[in-house]
Amino acid sequence: MNKNTILGFVCIGVILLGFSWYNTKVYKEQQRAKFVADSTAAAEMVKEQHYRDSLIANDSTYAASLAQATAMEADTIAQVGAVYIDSLLETSSKAAATVATLENEKIKVDFTSRGAQVSNVLLKDYVTYDSLPLNLIKERYSSFAFSFFAGQQLKSTDFTFNVAQQTDTTVLFTLPFSNGAHLDFIYTLPKSGYMMNLDIKMCSLANARQQFMNIEWDVTMPRFEKGYDNEKNYSTVDYKFPGEESIESLGLRKESKKEDVKTKIEWVAFQQQFFSAILMNTNTFDGGGELSMQLYPQEVYLGENKLMECKASLSVGAENGQDQVIPLKFYFGPNLYKELKSYNYGFEKIVPLGGWLIGWINRVVIINCFDLLSRFFTNYGIIILLLTIFIKLVISPLTFKSYMSSAKMRVLKPEVDKINEKYPKKEDAMKKQQETMALYSKCGVSMFGGCLPMLLQFPILFAMFRFFPASFELRGHRFLWADDLSGYDSILDLPFNIPLYGDHVSLFALLMAVSLYFYSRMNIDQMPSSGQMAGMRTMQLYFMPIFMLVLCNNFSSGLSYYYMLSNFITIFQTWLIRKYFVDEKKIYEQLKSKAANAKAKPKSRWQLKLEEMQRRQEQMQRENDARRASRK
Repeated sequence: MNKNTILGFVCIGVILLGFSWYNTKVYKEQQRAKFVADSTAAAEMVKEQHYRDSLIANDSTYAASLAQATAMEADTIAQVGAVYIDSLLETSSKAAATVATLENEKIKVDFTSRGAQVSNVLLKDYVTYDSLPLNLIKERYSSFAFSFFAGQQLKSTDFTFNVAQQTDTTVLFTLPFSNGAHLDFIYTLPKSGYMMNLDIKMCSLANARQQFMNIEWDVTMPRFEKGYDNEKNYSTVDYKFPGEESIESLGLRKESKKEDVKTKIEWVAFQQQFFSAILMNTNTFDGGGELSMQLYPQEVYLGENKLMECKASLSVGAENGQDQVIPLKFYFGPNLYKELKSYNYGFEKIVPLGGWLIGWINRVVIINCFDLLSRFFTNYGIIILLLTIFIKLVISPLTFKSYMSSAKMRVLKPEVDKINEKYPKKEDAMKKQQETMALYSKCGVSMFGGCLPMLLQFPILFAMFRFFPASFELRGHRFLWADDLSGYDSILDLPFNIPLYGDHVSLFALLMAVSLYFYSRMNIDQMPSSGQMAGMRTMQLYFMPIFMLVLCNNFSSGLSYYYMLSNFITIFQTWLIRKYFVDEKKIYEQLKSKAANAKAKPKSRWQLKLEEMQRRQEQMQRENDARRASRK
């Protein structure tokens, strides 16, 4: 690959990627601004309508009687030293908690009657990196509180509910009031799957007349995986607006983030690298909410097995009337793309597979290839090998075309050198450029012919980079010395930490760097050895392998293994092409023959523009020479 090819490749890549990024960014900003404006207007209309209804319903007689009753109950509270105006609520606030359990073939969910909330969720099919039971929600690591007004401000976590009914699939918690009203939490777990329903029913609660109620959901996500960097880099809080295809996120690779969302929200996901806890409101959270995340430092991650603190405070729209139902859904399970997609709520968007093109390659090609191969092979090292061979075969025409273009440029190098000798002066640079382009045109050689096929391979390279760290399929699968292909492999644990590199030695990353060195060595042997290219040769031969070694040392061993295989297969392909498919002497004779028989072609716009620039340059040179002569 010569200098012009490399420079052309870099320029085209930067332009295309920059243009794509800019267009996507502008479009998303426009759509987002429109959605926020529409949703905010709709939310304000709902609030205004609720306020009017409240004024109509709460006439002066009702308000006076309610105030009188509240004052009398307040006097009673003051006399007996109670906290709640309702005696049954006072009793419930002091009652001991009990535990109820629901389970199916996938998960086991424990509930505490204190707050009628989930206290523990066990995923039966999975274990942690340390081979311990995988509890996505752990006791005392989560809180789910429902706040509302019924004569006074109440929060569900302050009370012990009664277990009114329990079956194999349902448990009913109820909080009674003295006037016969009650608050019910009804959990339903189907016999299969990771989704659980929660219906919050407010029965005969005539005083619960505020516009918005609130849900506060706090979860400390535990540590499940081997590497701190990988797990924290792919953990965040996601949420989705109703009616939108894409999702929003507090962002990957952020230590902490807080966001105040003013518009409606359909669901919120507390996303760990490979598992998520998702809360969804079938009727949407009308008033938006506050979302936040805080990643724990590495010493807490290692010592207390805590990954991050996630919080969501969500507003729930209330209807005027005594009886109301708030339909909620929980998802506690793995970030398996097809499993998440099967629920048809857009949950699969939390898997970070890349943008529109990169994501499409991963969703349509890579995941389906993995699923197909896994039907016949259980060893994921073999599956990655077969996938790599398949990808290389698919793009082999592009590889061959790129090499042929480079070979043509290489055999024309002596002719280009003659042109350079013919025009050694700087002022003749335009003529040199014109004659070089004319030579390439006669021979039918494109300056960017080697770059474009390589550029078309870049999306696959980036797709693999996004797929392997987020691939649940690799989790827990061993291969050779790697005990988990989704995490880094280590053949030597260092007693110290090297900045950027880490505290271990990944053999797959090391082999990948070695393969990259030999691939670069093979390409550099075909490059010109002028002093002008010495810096680029050194960078390609030494800098890139070292850079990739440092970069991949903490990445998924499956990713390093794939890059290593890809490099070795490309080396073999290049050797095969050189040995059996390309004869540079024959190519040179063909190009000479083509140039000799080439008919004069009409000049392109670029050539005409170049000639015009040359004429102007020569005119300016003559004028400058004339001015100098007149001064003498």
